[in-house]
Amino acid sequence: MLFNELGLSAELLRAVSEQGYTQPTPIQAKAIPEILKGADVLAGAQTGTGKTAGFTLPLLHRLSQSAPAGGKRPVRALVLTPTRELAAQVSESVRAYGKNLPLKSAVIFGGVSINPQISALRRGVDILVATPGRLLDHVNQKTLDLSKVEILVLDEADRMLDMGFIHDIKKVLALLPKTRQNLLFSATFSDEIKRLADGLLDDPVLIEVARRNTASETVEQVIHPVDKSSKRKLLAYLIGSENWQQVLVFTRTKHGANRLAQQLDKDGLSSAAIHGNKSQGARTRALADFKSGKVRVLVATDIAARGLDIDQLPHVVNYELPNVPEDYVHRIGRTGRAGNEGKAISLLSIDENKLLRDIERLLKRQLPREVIAGFEPDPNAKPEPQVTRPRGNSQGRHRAGGRNQSDRGNGSAAYAGNGRNRNGSRQSRSANI
Repeated sequence: MLFNELGLSAELLRAVSEQGYTQPTPIQAKAIPEILKGADVLAGAQTGTGKTAGFTLPLLHRLSQSAPAGGKRPVRALVLTPTRELAAQVSESVRAYGKNLPLKSAVIFGGVSINPQISALRRGVDILVATPGRLLDHVNQKTLDLSKVEILVLDEADRMLDMGFIHDIKKVLALLPKTRQNLLFSATFSDEIKRLADGLLDDPVLIEVARRNTASETVEQVIHPVDKSSKRKLLAYLIGSENWQQVLVFTRTKHGANRLAQQLDKDGLSSAAIHGNKSQGARTRALADFKSGKVRVLVATDIAARGLDIDQLPHVVNYELPNVPEDYVHRIGRTGRAGNEGKAISLLSIDENKLLRDIERLLKRQLPREVIAGFEPDPNAKPEPQVTRPRGNSQGRHRAGGRNQSDRGNGSAAYAGNGRNRNGSRQSRSANI
């Protein structure tokens, strides 16, 4: 199938062609025709499958067919995302694909000045991409009217629920017209997602292009057992000996990300860290430097496991395995995107064996182990306990929906480092993500 068989306008097809695409991905081929019909859609697709274009293209087509004549432009499409980076990337897609259309778009999120956002909203916006916190800030300041929204998109809905945005989402829904088209995209279909979909969607079309919680088949996965004290040396050895020019490395904590990036820099490998204590400007610069090749290694906490769109990223390294097995799938989903091949390497110390077993249970298969010569783990080493906060700890952690007032307007609680936990049925993450 080709894009010109999906029913999109000539202006959109021209923009798609200029981006270098001719054939839609499976999620695009299935979702675009249904969205063009006006149907509510519940779509399950892993990151890297092209889901953003899967909803932005038909959204742009539908709005362009009924552009209001004259007067101030009301917000007619609202895209909610869980993180600032994802909001920025969705907004870029809207601009790139809609550049030949008479539509205006804007993106609003926390961590930056609200005044330019207010100015953009006053000038009129057809399509608004937003994070929940900053969106409600605008509503409270009466700088935003959502009463004319025709299409609502919840992108990475599972992540929004994980981050405790359910109450914010409900507040936003109460501000929207009852008659509208609803599109819900999620990497996983948890029970919470199904409950949200039941209350939000009207006779939805179900689209699923990947099995639940599966790792991309285009990603080669390997485990390298190694002593904890030798992880950095092994990482530097792998990057140097295999001449990796672009590698995304995941740590559990912000402090660990900073320390590792500094150490790798001293090893002669240009590195930067991206996590919740970094300002929005610093995160944007680090990501831009990584994409351009100025920075060879980007060290990240799990805030970067979703939404980072890096073309043809060849390598992802789990320097430390995540406490929550689903996060492993999201991490390695940064590579092997859009049909490209990628490799995910995990450096496994003895104290992470249980975390690995949980991941393999989720994947329903054992991952291959490969010991690197010169980095053999000590067979007599004893595991260290993994420290996580107990569930429901009130000091810095809240159950889903317990938003810190100090976070209001930050756009993404994860970036403020407030440590909101998952819903009560899941494990707590490390306290310092």
